[in-house]
Amino acid sequence: MRIGEVIATINTMQSDGIIERYAIGGAVGATFYLEPVATLDVDVFVAFRVEPGQLLISPQRIFDYLRAKGCATEGEYLVIAGWPVQFLPPTGSLAEEALRDAVERDLDGTPVRVFTAEHLAALALQTGRAKDHARLLQFIEAGVLDAARFQAIVARHGLGAAWERFQRRFLEL
Repeated sequence: MRIGEVIATINTMQSDGIIERYAIGGAVGATFYLEPVATLDVDVFVAFRVEPGQLLISPQRIFDYLRAKGCATEGEYLVIAGWPVQFLPPTGSLAEEALRDAVERDLDGTPVRVFTAEHLAALALQTGRAKDHARLLQFIEAGVLDAARFQAIVARHGLGAAWERFQRRFLEL
């Protein structure tokens, strides 16, 4: 189960025109900046396009393409190289910005688009679950965030109050 095979498949999907812009988020995205953590799936954020004659976006092209390549489905996941993969639309302005501003990284010679550390941290702050707070603390403790850029993202997306609560709870002695 190599994540590189998943990324290569996603890059092929992009070059074949099945998806447009994509970026890896979630726990797998965070591993490009932090120590790896156990995760069950790969979150791939994609800019879905509305097909002609349709009113809603649909991942059907993605499912059809990957099934034709021998990938199985398990619930909402497509299994690529043994990894459950979720293809997600960016919901909300923060995720849309994260997709737009994603950076290209290298994974063993394979290019991969990944959310920036600052966007991953802001998304963790926005989501606010215990595991998200833990991830945000990891980003802070690892020193991988550009503080000014993170603060600008927090301000731009109305997360100032959440950031203040987080700081009071986890960062003040």
